[in-house]
Amino acid sequence: MKFGIAAIGVFAAFVLPASAVEDASRPVQVAEATAANDAVPGSTFRDCEQCPEMVVVPAGSFTMGSSKREIGHGNDEGPQHLVNVPAPLAVGKFEVTRNEFSTFMEETGHESQGCQTSDPKATERTFQESESWQDPGFQQSGRHPVVCVNWTDAKAYTDWLSQKSGHQYRLLTEAEWEYAARGGTTTARFWGDAQDQACAHANVHDLSGRRTNKFRWAPHFCDDGYGWTAPVGSFPPNGFGLHDMLGNVWEWTEDCWHDNYENAPSSSVAWNDDGNCDYRVIRGGGWTDPPSGARAADRGAEIAENRNDPIGFRLARSLN
Repeated sequence: MKFGIAAIGVFAAFVLPASAVEDASRPVQVAEATAANDAVPGSTFRDCEQCPEMVVVPAGSFTMGSSKREIGHGNDEGPQHLVNVPAPLAVGKFEVTRNEFSTFMEETGHESQGCQTSDPKATERTFQESESWQDPGFQQSGRHPVVCVNWTDAKAYTDWLSQKSGHQYRLLTEAEWEYAARGGTTTARFWGDAQDQACAHANVHDLSGRRTNKFRWAPHFCDDGYGWTAPVGSFPPNGFGLHDMLGNVWEWTEDCWHDNYENAPSSSVAWNDDGNCDYRVIRGGGWTDPPSGARAADRGAEIAENRNDPIGFRLARSLN
């Protein structure tokens, strides 16, 4: 089982069952919004002054998971299966920023302190009571993605924003997340399969990160100019107009952890039945991650109550 980033730089791989869908070239099917009151796919909006900017993602279907031929594949990414996203939804254009999270903290008095940090000398991440989303141990501005937030913090933010805006905000389901991250593509990454082209598209563990952090695992052999997090939107969007879906920070999703996709739903609902709900699925990789982590199909699990310096979150909103 792959438990997120608890063991620094370790991303386990497993063998895909023979029943898996092997044809990863199957195109993503994107449906246009049909109802007159549906928002137009690709359009952006904000529900309130403090609300994050949202992008309308079209309904469609896609093959979730990866083939065992994909470099970096793990068997928690299989068996591949067709998933239907039945209606358009709004997805955060960016990861939730420190400024946005700060507004929530000031208005609610929510408490969030302590963080597990990246230590190149340790085999396990170390908990620091003194560090938090306000001071994760490296420099950030208000435009950087908030980190050192756990799943409960993220859910509290979505509840607050729902009440504030009058609309239902939530975390993405794992299936919605992968559909959104692929942006209409079928390759390992939304820009293609080449891992060392990442630095033109995402903030990953690269040569800058290696110089800054001295992590012991292999970097992407390119240089994106950032040793830690980057301001959101520093890299081009994917085909759905979403930034930083790969790299920058891992993102909490709604789903409980399952070891693989056996008996996974064929629709994009949250999959919580028979899962390990002490752990929640995280997606997208982050500034600490080697090439295997910066792929649309890569999955991680993290204890829901843990706060980590490479983990943040992104919002979803249903459209009615």
